[in-house]
Amino acid sequence: MSLELALLLTGILLVFLAIIWGLKLNSSPTATFLVVTLGVIGVGLLSYGGFTYGLLNQMGHMEQVERASKLQVDYPIERVQVVSPIEGEKVSCRVLTMGVYPEGHDKDIWVLLLPSDDRYYPQSDHTNTSFKRNGEWQVITRFGGSQDENYDLIVFEADAAASTFFSETIDEWKTQLSFPGLTLDEIPETAVEVDRITISLRENCRGVF
Repeated sequence: MSLELALLLTGILLVFLAIIWGLKLNSSPTATFLVVTLGVIGVGLLSYGGFTYGLLNQMGHMEQVERASKLQVDYPIERVQVVSPIEGEKVSCRVLTMGVYPEGHDKDIWVLLLPSDDRYYPQSDHTNTSFKRNGEWQVITRFGGSQDENYDLIVFEADAAASTFFSETIDEWKTQLSFPGLTLDEIPETAVEVDRITISLRENCRGVF
């Protein structure tokens, strides 16, 4: 649970308690003061938590991404692969990574970024795993490096256990507001690399996110 949501729920609880106690307690100055204080604090938390929580979620839905060049693929598709961006391309700080997968493919697809610090950063939308439909998949990839810095963009197939690990890792990083990346040894064995391209940043993306 995020801090903003916790504040919002606490505010609701305090306002509710203030109303209940206001109906049950006598009208002495002390009781009135306690009820009013609870109510004021509750309304304050509701206002702050509700505004902040709504703002953060609105920002997530309004996120703008760029599309990169797209690779021409041959059908039928025989393997999971990246089709956008393409090998060697310079990309913006936030780009939509797209790919294809063969018929009957039943694994989750994850994109991990490997910058110059040699640590792996799993990418996700609001659904965490890459979105799959009708043989195509996509996920927003977010970069935080310097202009011209090289990145390996790596595609993994993952079973349920590996997907859970990546999802929980991302949630933990977001809660702590710290994104330290993963070492190669930390990546689950059931997450298997299936494609990799190297791209670079056309602009400075440090401090963007």
